[in-house]
Amino acid sequence: MTETSSFLHPAIWFFGVAALLPVWPRKGWKWMLIAAPVLAIASVLMMTPGEFMPIHYLWGDEPLVLGRVDKLSVVFAHVFAVQALLGFTFALHLKEKYQHIAAASYVGGAFGCVFAGDYLTLFLFWEIMSVASTFLVWLNNTDTSTRAGFRYFLFHTLGGLFLLAGLLLRYGDIGTFAFTHIDPSAAKYYDWLILLGFCVNAAVVPLHAWLPDAYPEGTVTGSVFMSAYTTKTAVYVLARAFASWEILAVMGVVMTLYGVFYATIENNARRILSYHIVSQVGYMVAGIGIGTAMTMNGACAHAYAHILYKGLLFMSAGTILYATGTAKLSELGGLASRMPLVMICYVVAGLSISGMPFFNGFVSKTMTIAGAAEAHHTWLALGMEVAAVGTFLSVGIKLPYFAFWGGKPEDKTRVLKPIPINMYIAMFGGGTLCFLMGVYPEMLYRLLPFPLTGGHGHGIPEVAHTLAAFDVGYVPYTAWNLLQAFMLLGFTGLGFYLMRNIIKPHPSRNLDFDWVYRLAGKLVMWVICIPLAAIDGLWTNVYRAIGLRGLMAFAASAGWFDVKAIDGVVDGTAYTVRGIGRTTAKAQTGRLQDYLALAALLGLGIFAVVWFWA
Repeated sequence: MTETSSFLHPAIWFFGVAALLPVWPRKGWKWMLIAAPVLAIASVLMMTPGEFMPIHYLWGDEPLVLGRVDKLSVVFAHVFAVQALLGFTFALHLKEKYQHIAAASYVGGAFGCVFAGDYLTLFLFWEIMSVASTFLVWLNNTDTSTRAGFRYFLFHTLGGLFLLAGLLLRYGDIGTFAFTHIDPSAAKYYDWLILLGFCVNAAVVPLHAWLPDAYPEGTVTGSVFMSAYTTKTAVYVLARAFASWEILAVMGVVMTLYGVFYATIENNARRILSYHIVSQVGYMVAGIGIGTAMTMNGACAHAYAHILYKGLLFMSAGTILYATGTAKLSELGGLASRMPLVMICYVVAGLSISGMPFFNGFVSKTMTIAGAAEAHHTWLALGMEVAAVGTFLSVGIKLPYFAFWGGKPEDKTRVLKPIPINMYIAMFGGGTLCFLMGVYPEMLYRLLPFPLTGGHGHGIPEVAHTLAAFDVGYVPYTAWNLLQAFMLLGFTGLGFYLMRNIIKPHPSRNLDFDWVYRLAGKLVMWVICIPLAAIDGLWTNVYRAIGLRGLMAFAASAGWFDVKAIDGVVDGTAYTVRGIGRTTAKAQTGRLQDYLALAALLGLGIFAVVWFWA
């Protein structure tokens, strides 16, 4: 066990901010929002591999480990810290402390999960994330966000219960909370419970409906944070414990296709982006399920890239919502000339998520697809390529077209709320990183955790023993990769141009697996309510026929007893007391000789009694 003095947990800075904000004076506290992520970045950069901050608990022989540092945890911690800086910069104009407290607690929980060395520590921070992120939805202060927040919390409570049940049953069987890789061939039922809990947070279809339900209803700044941490923390734990589980490979590709389908038919900009979180996380889940070094590196690289460009997408859409008051594409259009900087930032993010060459999505997404093809998972690779087409169609073209142009003239009548400068700074920062990593992929590749153990990236993935960079065995900028990307994107753009009037957004909401959940809820209510209603009706009839008559008979007998017994005793006692009172009153004549005679009689009476008993 490494000395704790050589490790400074990044979560400390964020939990410190969350603790200080409620008691800090009204002014002079915003510097903490920037200081915390800057210190977190410094903490991550100074880390060395090892296990830190052990805590010995009463009933266990092994300690809980709060700080397991290796290259897998560091790559996620690195992007978490960077995105925290961008996110708090974007939210710097907010005067309401509650949103900052929730966001800081949320980010701190994510760091706690990434460095957890055991399941018990992981569960603690997992639940902190769940509670804190719920407030980022509720603090939007609308009826819709309140209901969505409750559904979000209930869903994550269910996932947390799966995780808790799995880790406790696992401990009861093997006697350890160690958070390590699980061999799929030796998996027990409790391992499947843990996987199910992880899949809830990863938004694996069909456990994903909480995401497009809650993320569009969060606060403008809160959804930026939520787009980065919950699902990517789930990707991290899947990579840590469930690499090479083939079911994840299949479900990941299902996610990629399912997400783009619903995104294509949606109207709300933030709901479109939410569905694309499902889709893009699908690439990561598929890479983890395939389980080669290349696909695992591709999953980690895509998680890093996705956090940056998805954060930028939510910033851009949030800025539109902040300025115009709506995120519905059917109500937008003609804004390109009035919000040109927002439009540029969105286009950068849209090209990044679409896998356009020279942007970070290209250097990460293609690694996963190429790894799947080289591992002879041809159908999975083709599925991910098809999903890439849908991504460019819905997020790269449809959303910006109908938000900023839409075939409408310049919107000169709409009143736009002034956009704070800090929001622009955060968007420019995110856009710059998306571009720099695209043109210089080594910025990203040097952070990847899985060295090659065999030719072409095959072999059992093992995390590197040091934090030093190594050759990942993949070159994104080849003639074939560039030709393939430009052909796919070019023909997709042509298809959109031809069908732009057909896929025009309409002001409606599409039910997803919400329909299944609602049907299940109705069935549960039917199963519960109909028997209860029958029992209630039977009891009512029995009560009327038997119970009511018995009650009336009992009331009559109680009345008789009250009149004859209780009233008789009370009345007799009253009459007796009245008689004694009258006699006593007559005896009080006021003459001294009468009183002396009465005293003499009493004395003689007492003397007679004593004489008799003696």
